[in-house]
Amino acid sequence: MTLRLRICHLYPDLLNLYGDRGNIMVLVQRARWRGIDVAVDEARLGDRIDPDAADLYFIGGGEDRQQRIAAGDLVRLKRGPLEAAAEDGAVVLAVCGGYQLVGRFYRPAEGEDLPGLGLLDLWTEHPGPGARRLIGNLVIQPEGGGPPLVGFENHGGRTRLGPAARPLGRVVSGFGNNGDDGWEGAVSGRVYGTYLHGPLLPKNPEFADRLIREALSRRHPGIELAPLPDVLEARARAAVLARVTKAESG
Repeated sequence: MTLRLRICHLYPDLLNLYGDRGNIMVLVQRARWRGIDVAVDEARLGDRIDPDAADLYFIGGGEDRQQRIAAGDLVRLKRGPLEAAAEDGAVVLAVCGGYQLVGRFYRPAEGEDLPGLGLLDLWTEHPGPGARRLIGNLVIQPEGGGPPLVGFENHGGRTRLGPAARPLGRVVSGFGNNGDDGWEGAVSGRVYGTYLHGPLLPKNPEFADRLIREALSRRHPGIELAPLPDVLEARARAAVLARVTKAESG
């Protein structure tokens, strides 16, 4: 049986803050190390997408200007196909600005609200000019168990979850969705949103494998992945956790 991981990277030229493209590189390499074929397509402004052509869709982060450019195109051309893909078992990973755009709406510090895709039951509001940005190393404990997820956050918006979304994890160190309720990220089915940058997946190989496994299982139910050594990844995670521990101890 030939396995192929089909990835669609949305707006790689527009939403690629803090090295978000590195998430695609990790998915590709970890699949290829296991002998899995990988196909990566890019969907830019004006492009239409086929909900059956990919099994994992990625949306990265951007500043308000880039989000405003992407929002109209997302809702007009890509919302229907992404809804269909997610309902059929595809994985959607949205980071930072992309996370805000897969919710109901994003209210920036200035200007009109940006409509969201509604793939996650959440909304984001910016407190306004002069408000503190939520910046720094971020560590969360996933709600479903497993090792902590580590990364970096830098956002002004405050995200709130509705009843149809559950948090990705509980904040161990950092701010998370809004800096006050203790939650970070959101999950609904196989749609994931998070403020974890850095990029996210190089330092969190188990989470990367979870996404790969879920994407492949859309066409190959029950698929399992062979383990990888992850020595360098473990060192990267340990370095982040050490910095966080040192900072918190004074």
